[in-house]
Amino acid sequence: MSIFDRFLGSVRKPTGRPEATPTSPPAPVERRQRKRVNARKGVKVLIIDDSPTVVAVLRKALRSAGYDTREALDAEQGLALIEQDPPELIFLDIILPGMNGFNALRTIRKMPAWQHIPVIMISGNEHATEQFYANRIGADDFMKKPFSRHEIFARIEVLLDGQHTPRRRVDAASTSSPTAAAPATPTAP
Repeated sequence: MSIFDRFLGSVRKPTGRPEATPTSPPAPVERRQRKRVNARKGVKVLIIDDSPTVVAVLRKALRSAGYDTREALDAEQGLALIEQDPPELIFLDIILPGMNGFNALRTIRKMPAWQHIPVIMISGNEHATEQFYANRIGADDFMKKPFSRHEIFARIEVLLDGQHTPRRRVDAASTSSPTAAAPATPTAP
C-alpha cells in the first residue's frame, strides 16, 4: 500500500452512508438558479455618495435593470433633490462632506412627506456600530462597501411589496400616527 492509498483512504467518505430520505428538506436554490425579483420599471432611486466610483457602479447596475436614477455628491444636494421630486428608494452613504449620512437620515425621517421612503445606508467602515446607529435612526437596510451587483439587488428585493415597489419595513401606521409611536402607559388596576 502506497502513501497515497493510505492518504486517500483516510479522507474518503464512507460509502455505506444512507441515502437522503424523501422527507429531507430540499437543498437551498443557488442564487444564480433563482430568478431575481426586480422592482417595476422606472422606480426612482436617489444615490447620495461622495465617491464618483460608487455612484457610477450603482447607477450602471440600477439603470441596467430599468431603474431611473439621480445622484448627489453630498447630503445637502441630496435633500434638495428629494424636495424637488421625492424618490421611491434612497442609497445613502454615511461619510459625506458637510452633513453626514446619519444627519441626512434624521432629516428624511423627520419630514412627514419623506418618512415612507426606504433608505439603504452604505459604508466602507468595518465596524458594526454604524449599522446599529443606522438601523436605530430609521434606515431600512445597510450595505458595506465594497458590494456586489447581487447584493444591491438582494437588498432592494427585501424591500419590495406585492406591486414590486420599494416600501419601508416598518408599519406605515406606526410612523404616521403620533399616538402609535408613543409608549403605552400602564393603567391603574
